[in-house]
Amino acid sequence: MERNLGPRYTGYLDAGHRWGLPGVKEKCPACGASGGVVGLHYPCVDVSGLPESAKFDEAWPVSLAEFDRLRELVRPLAPKGTPLEPGTSFGTVEGSATGYFGQLYMQNPWTLFMRREALARLQEAGIRGLLGCPIHVRFRQKSHPQLLELQLELHGLYHSDCLPPDFKPRCPTCGDEPLKRPERMILDAASLPVDVDVFRLRQGWTNILASERLVDAVHRLELDGVVFQELEIR
Repeated sequence: MERNLGPRYTGYLDAGHRWGLPGVKEKCPACGASGGVVGLHYPCVDVSGLPESAKFDEAWPVSLAEFDRLRELVRPLAPKGTPLEPGTSFGTVEGSATGYFGQLYMQNPWTLFMRREALARLQEAGIRGLLGCPIHVRFRQKSHPQLLELQLELHGLYHSDCLPPDFKPRCPTCGDEPLKRPERMILDAASLPVDVDVFRLRQGWTNILASERLVDAVHRLELDGVVFQELEIR
């Protein structure tokens, strides 16, 4: 799934998530990675009730020990079994917006928004896995849509046929996976969900994938704003 780059689609969000886990300033003792990840968002997770909620407003990197402590504070609030890596974002998107937004909108390849009415129509059509979270943005124009950000689960892996010969699995200590998106993406059929129609790829969560059911529904309902690219599955 990708953003439609046609001239009509001028929508832009100058906004970001309310909270986040900090990056890590020291290197992982197991793999040597540091910093933080991009593309892990849990917009329906509200950390305002935590005694140290202010810690999640700060963007400065912290020690690995402090990161682990903050991560465990958030874990009970996050979806079960989901990774919580340095740089993970939480809470509603806040900021400003301008331009025309399609029924579906992607600010970047790893963030999916929908107009409220589009989400409702897809749910009525039986599309599964649609959890929309309200956003708090100021629109410059008086007439504007109600946008929701989708909180997406992680499912699916690359097939071994598209992985490099020197592929290294995710670090068990810090979660880092030094894997770039393959030029030719092939998905492992056995790893794909059977009860969710839109999700992030677990092995490359900056990719948002849609089932054939969702693609058919978007075309049938004439919802605009995104385009789809068919991927090979083995």
